[in-house]
Amino acid sequence: MKYSISLLAVLWVMVQAGAVAQSRELVEVSFAYTRQPGSGSNQFALWIEDAQGRYIKTLYATRFTAQGGLERRPQSIPQWVKQSGLKGMSRSQIDSFTGATPQAGSLSYRWDGTDQGGAAVPSGEYHLYVEATFRNENRVVYQAVVQLGGNPQETQAEAQYFGKDTAGRTMIGPVTVRYQR
Repeated sequence: MKYSISLLAVLWVMVQAGAVAQSRELVEVSFAYTRQPGSGSNQFALWIEDAQGRYIKTLYATRFTAQGGLERRPQSIPQWVKQSGLKGMSRSQIDSFTGATPQAGSLSYRWDGTDQGGAAVPSGEYHLYVEATFRNENRVVYQAVVQLGGNPQETQAEAQYFGKDTAGRTMIGPVTVRYQR
């Protein structure tokens, strides 16, 4: 009998853990990416902040900037560099979200509702950013608001452009954000 109760307790814990895993938040960010010719281009990062502007987590950043290229091109994705605290991160932290600059095409990234340490964040308002640098100091920052714990939603991120080069504005966009529970 004692064995049966212990087995039932273990099964109950496993079922509860499965229910938690299935109810985890999911935010998907997708956009078209077109590689740009020339140096000082094709750098981008995606990250999450809370409603108060506190950094939560980086979903992806191009390896060149994150792993030292910033020293050669300090104008590369500057908003992300500042918000993420990149300069104070360890190599293993940086390796967890960087990758080679992708090929052109449709890109998609996911956020599971956790912070950089892997802990679930509370329900509430979060801001998703996509920043891209093209042709040195020219860049775009997309922003979308996501309400975790709310109803499923889909929204287009709003773009803000910096710099005079308009040709490179086709590098990223439009950015679509989908939230589901």
